[in-house]
Amino acid sequence: MRALLSTVGFLLLLLLSHHGGKTGAADAEHNLIATDSHTHRHRRHHGHRRGEEFEYSALSCRAYSASLDEFGAVGDGVTSNTAAFRDAVSQLSRFADHGGSLLFVPAGRWLTGSFNLTSHFTLFLHRDAVLLASQEESDYEVIEPLPSYGRGRDTDGGRFISLLFGSNLTDLVITGENGTIDGQGEPWWGKFKRGELKYTRPYLIEIMHSNGIQISNLTFLNSPSWHIHPVYSSNIVIQGLTILAPVTVPNTDGINPDSCTNTRIEDCYIVSGDDCIAVKSGWDQYGINYGMPTKQLLIRRLTCISPDSAVIALGSEMSGGIEDVRAEDIVAINSESGIRIKTAVGRGGYVKDVYVRGMTMKTMKYVFWMTGSYGSHPDEHYDPKALPVIQNINYQDMVAENVTMPAQLAGITGDQFTGICISNVTITLSKKPKKVLWNCTDVSGYTSGVTPEPCQLLPEKQPGTVVPCNFPESPIPIEEVKLQRCYTRRRHM
Repeated sequence: MRALLSTVGFLLLLLLSHHGGKTGAADAEHNLIATDSHTHRHRRHHGHRRGEEFEYSALSCRAYSASLDEFGAVGDGVTSNTAAFRDAVSQLSRFADHGGSLLFVPAGRWLTGSFNLTSHFTLFLHRDAVLLASQEESDYEVIEPLPSYGRGRDTDGGRFISLLFGSNLTDLVITGENGTIDGQGEPWWGKFKRGELKYTRPYLIEIMHSNGIQISNLTFLNSPSWHIHPVYSSNIVIQGLTILAPVTVPNTDGINPDSCTNTRIEDCYIVSGDDCIAVKSGWDQYGINYGMPTKQLLIRRLTCISPDSAVIALGSEMSGGIEDVRAEDIVAINSESGIRIKTAVGRGGYVKDVYVRGMTMKTMKYVFWMTGSYGSHPDEHYDPKALPVIQNINYQDMVAENVTMPAQLAGITGDQFTGICISNVTITLSKKPKKVLWNCTDVSGYTSGVTPEPCQLLPEKQPGTVVPCNFPESPIPIEEVKLQRCYTRRRHM
């Protein structure tokens, strides 16, 4: 009966005119009429619609909003709220063509399994809201491998769906007041280490085949595997995130844009047991056949701690291609490498037109690291003649302190990494540096104003004059996208 009343209430709402509020870009969002008559009476008699109005920034504002607790959710950290989240999203999806909707997650500890998101939709977390990911495998559907990978990353075959999942969506916002999404990944890490999993571990967020995505102003903790994975998508803004995972746990990558176009990642703080940001585009023959590159990627104002991995990694799954990557104003602390390009024979594809500048690094094993022998393959059917193309890689205006080895640059015999430019870089060594400071094979390019002195394969260009690398002058489209000011009303029970 409650479900029937809920459906009737939502359908009736479509027939009602909007009540008063702000107009224009900062259009006030309208509180939803109650999802059943009991809740409606409760509001009328207890002033449920009164409350503190709050402001947030988003690609799109919403006409309607509802609170998770209106769908029977209990924020005690113990009760499963999977059904409540699914019901809320399903009901709110009806407003996609009527100004969109926002689901407000109030203060509390909200245990949930996986649920799907919808178009023209905002998920908003209160500052004291914590989404707790279920640790039960049964709360995660097993889905097909990504076609550009051919198999799961952990195991052959399928993979567990992510905690928050969406496919073929338009205009999705996941944001809040720095509320928290906690993956509670420890049991998954143990099962993976012991080889007990039949399927690849879930991510916290995976959005596929979608356009117009914003993920902002949230804290992510302890994902079972990667934290945020946009894939086959475009026009993405990721900003203001804190991502924290134990530095001893592998595969807990922070943000992994994968076969995506026009992406902006900014103002993020990441501590990870793997790459803070890993740029990908498919694995060996599967990525080559799928043929969807990652391109037009901007990364700026990132702080990263990753003792065993890279601040920004390009690859190793780069078989669909990676191009036009721009990174600036990066801070790296106690990390294995600043920028790492990972590839191998059999990958095919390319990494080209990479521009990194304004990077500060403290306590590093490597500043620059390129490897052509990162040799894991999805299966034995990869093509050993599929060689990657690595070209036009530019690093400029960097300072690094307490460094063990400035550079480990190893291309592939018969397949040089070309067009490398390193300009205006000062590296201070640790107390016990490697004997060989620059180890270079099968690479070519030039340096300018770099200390300590680079390898002979990267000779000084115009000694006595700092020659800058050739950086593009025009911005990528996503750089100029502005967020709107949106308002909604925080309601109190």
